[in-house]
Amino acid sequence: MRIPAHSVCTAIRDDIVSGVFERGSRLTEEQLARRYGVSRVPVREALRTLESEGFVTTRRHAGACVAEPTEQEAADLLEVRMLLEPLGAARAAQRRTDAHLKVLRGLVRLGQERARRGQGEDLRSLGGWFHETLAQASGSPGLIALLTQLRHKIAWMYAVEQPAKPMDSWAEHGAIVDAVARGDGERARALTALHAERAAAAHRLRRPERVRTSQHAVNTTSVRH
Repeated sequence: MRIPAHSVCTAIRDDIVSGVFERGSRLTEEQLARRYGVSRVPVREALRTLESEGFVTTRRHAGACVAEPTEQEAADLLEVRMLLEPLGAARAAQRRTDAHLKVLRGLVRLGQERARRGQGEDLRSLGGWFHETLAQASGSPGLIALLTQLRHKIAWMYAVEQPAKPMDSWAEHGAIVDAVARGDGERARALTALHAERAAAAHRLRRPERVRTSQHAVNTTSVRH
C-alpha cells in the first residue's frame, strides 16, 4: 500500500520540530525512506512541501537540509502571528458554529480547572487546542493553514515559559470566547491582539547558538505557499 506523501511530510516535520533532525543536517531520500518504511517517491514529495514551508532548504552540492532560521526570521514569525490570530478571532465571531463554541467553552473550563491545580503541562496542550479551534472557527481555509504552519514553526524555534498567572491567561481566553459568542468581531480582535502580545513575551529562542545571523546560499526556486 502506497503511503501518502502528506503522512510522510507530517512525520518529517514532527521530527524536525522535536529536534530529531538538527538544524543544518542533511536529509537524504534514502535515509528518510528507511526511517519511515516508505519508498523514495513520497519522501521526495514531502521534502518539496517542507521546503515550501521553510523547514527544509536545498543547498548546492549538499541537497536537502534542515533549514537554519535567522533570529530575524524567528522574530518575524511571532509578529506575523500577532497579526493573523486577531484576524482569525474577528472572523470566528462572524462564522463560528455552535459546535465551535461548545469546544471553546469546554477548553476554557478545563484550562481554568488545570490552572487552579497548577498542572502546567496540561495547560500547554489545552492552550494549543484552544488556538487551533479558534482558528478553525474562522471558516477560512487559507488562514487556518497559515496559522497551523506558524504554530509548527514557532514550536520549532521557541520554548515557551509558563505564564506567571495562568488563571489570568485563561480568563483572557474566556473573554475572547464571550466576544466570539456575541458576534462582536472588533472586541474579539482587540482581546486576541492583547493576548497574543502578552504571550509573545514568554517565548525564548531554542538553542540560540544554532540560530544563525546569516543564511547559506540556497536554491530559492521553489514556490512558497
